[in-house]
Amino acid sequence: MNNHDLFLSAQKYIPGGVNSPVRAFKGVGGDPLFIKKAKGPYIYDVDDKEYIDYIGSWGPMIAGHSNKKVLKAVHKAVDQGMSFGTPTEQEVTVAEKMCKLIPSMDMVRMVNSGTEATMSAIRLARGFTGRDKIIKFEGCYHGHADSFLVKAGSGVLTLGIPGSPGVPSAVADLTLTVAYNDLDALESTMQAHGDDVAAIIVEPIAGNMNMILPLEGYLQGMRDLCDKYGTILIFDEVMTGFRVALGGAQELYNITPDLSTFGKVIGGGLPVGAFGGRKDIMSHIAPLGPVYQAGTLSGNPVAMTAGSVMLDIVSKKGFYDDLAIKTQNLTKGLKEIADKNSIPFHTVNEGGMFGMFFTENLEINNFEDIAHCDEERFKVFFHKMLDQGVYFGPSAYEAAFVSSTHDEVTLSKTLKAATFAFSEL
Repeated sequence: MNNHDLFLSAQKYIPGGVNSPVRAFKGVGGDPLFIKKAKGPYIYDVDDKEYIDYIGSWGPMIAGHSNKKVLKAVHKAVDQGMSFGTPTEQEVTVAEKMCKLIPSMDMVRMVNSGTEATMSAIRLARGFTGRDKIIKFEGCYHGHADSFLVKAGSGVLTLGIPGSPGVPSAVADLTLTVAYNDLDALESTMQAHGDDVAAIIVEPIAGNMNMILPLEGYLQGMRDLCDKYGTILIFDEVMTGFRVALGGAQELYNITPDLSTFGKVIGGGLPVGAFGGRKDIMSHIAPLGPVYQAGTLSGNPVAMTAGSVMLDIVSKKGFYDDLAIKTQNLTKGLKEIADKNSIPFHTVNEGGMFGMFFTENLEINNFEDIAHCDEERFKVFFHKMLDQGVYFGPSAYEAAFVSSTHDEVTLSKTLKAATFAFSEL
C-alpha cells in the first residue's frame, strides 16, 4: 500500500492513524509519511521516495540511520536473547559510561522512555524533599505524565491543546508554570511558593517549542534559587543529552543540576530513558530507599548494547566539533537564501540541533515570542521542501537535527531545495 492507503487503514484501528500525535501532520496538513527503511541521512517511504532526514527519530540517530557498528552489536545481542528481566552486564556498562560523561551524575537508573525518566525524577524529588509542588516552563515538554501537561510544548502545542482532559485538577494545581527565560518571574514564584516546591524541571535548551536558547545567566539564576529554597533542580536532557555536547547542555553551560533525565541517543534508536544525579538523592530510590520505581524492560540488554556503542561513537574526539560546523553551515545557508528572497527568517543552533522561525524578530526567548511567528508560512515551506525530498518535523514547534552522516552533498541538496522553496514563498 502507498502512504495514503496506509493512513486510511491506520485510522480504522489507531486513534488518528498514529501512535504519537505530532506524526499525524495536523500541524502542516496532508498525509503523514510511512517510512519503511533508512540509511545514513536518508529515509525512504513506502512509495520508495527518498528524503534527507532532519528529524532523526526526533534526535537519537546522531550517527545516522542504520549505523553499521550499532547494527552489528544489536544483531549479536539479539542472538543472545532479547529480554531476561534480570540484571545484565550491558546495563552496568552504560551506567558507568553515563556517570563518567555527565558532570552531575553519581548514579543512574535506566527506564524505557523520556516520559518514564521525567515522571520518575519528579517522584524522587518529591520523596526526597517531602514537598508536592513543581515548577515547569510554558512551552517546555517533559513527556505525557499528568504533572507535565500544563502549558506544555511539542504535540500538545502543535494541536493547540491547553491542557489535557483526564488530568485531575488536584494534580494540575501542584504544577506551577512560569515563562521560559524570565528569571524575575521565576524568582517571584519561588518567593511565594519556594518552601513548597520540590523541584524545578527545565529543558536547559528548549526544544519542544521549536528551539530556544537560555539567556545568559538564566540557568545559573535558576540554580541559585534552588539552592536558596532547598529545591531540586532537574535538567530534562532527553533531547539535548549527547546532542549538543558530550556532557549535554549542563556541560555546555557549566551548570550542575541535582537530577537529570536522558533518552534518545543512549538508546541508539531503541526505546531507552534514564534519570540520575546526586548520590544522596538517588539513594532514595528503591531498593535503597522508600521511593518506588520499577520497569520490567528497564535496562533491556538489546537497547543497552545499542546505547553503549552509540556512546562510544559520540565520545570520539572532534565528533561534536564536526557536527556543529555542519549545523552552522546549514542554518547560515538557509538564512542567506531567505534574506535574498526578503523572507523574514531566523535560525538558532547548538551542536547538532537547530531551530527555524519565520519572523522578523531576532530575539526568540519564550513561548510568547514563538506564538507570533508565521506558522502558515512554515506550513508552505514544509511542503515545498518535502516535495523536493527534504523532511523536517511536521510542526512549527519542533526542533530539527543533523547527524554526522549529513555530508556536503546532502547539505548542498538541502540548500538547493530551500532556494526553490523560499522563492515560492
